[in-house]
Amino acid sequence: MSLILDNIIQHLHHANELHEHTQKAQLIQPLRELQHWQTKRLLATHQDLWQSKRFRPAMGFFIDELYGPQDFSQRDQELARVVPKMAKIIPKQALESLEAALRLNSLSLALDIALTENLASGPVTRKSYALAYVQCDNQEQREEQIVLLERLGVDLADVVKIKGISTLLMLSRKPAKMAGVESLHKFLESGFKSFKKLGNVDEFIQPIITRERALKNALFAQQVPNPLPEFEA
Repeated sequence: MSLILDNIIQHLHHANELHEHTQKAQLIQPLRELQHWQTKRLLATHQDLWQSKRFRPAMGFFIDELYGPQDFSQRDQELARVVPKMAKIIPKQALESLEAALRLNSLSLALDIALTENLASGPVTRKSYALAYVQCDNQEQREEQIVLLERLGVDLADVVKIKGISTLLMLSRKPAKMAGVESLHKFLESGFKSFKKLGNVDEFIQPIITRERALKNALFAQQVPNPLPEFEA
């Protein structure tokens, strides 16, 4: 358990360092623009899942809580304050899911910053994105991002099966608000609700993993034509 908490603290420190870097390097606005573009790209690539009543909540969670153009610094600050107490109130499986989510979040942020720094000036396009993606030369980290996404999906599917987890989250809503960790609680509850009625998680996760890995490989291979989907940015 202590290793999980140590990893959570490490991911939070890394995320904080990345937030400070974006501020000092004046990358906040171009980073948000990139993340907004990437959200549209994800929806275009996985439009069938987004249109599915069964899969939309889980897709929404991944986009809103992990990939979207949002500032997660408040949630991370809240987490840093309560990490020592978390092991006493949160099941180990839930902590493992949180650790995977935070690792994915910090890694994705680092990859986004690298992309932002390599992008040509002006609006993000399929061409400029593909060029910057290759210039980052971080194929191993991109593969790790995909592996973490798969792990998180499986972990969350296991968490919703924990006996009493729904009641625990409901009863802890008010205490979380009073303790100043409301955004953290919303994050945990959102993940639970989005996966609660998902059913067989592989039917949701595997299409995403397969498509994202194929797209990553095609981009690094500099395939022609451009493998990125066309969509209205």
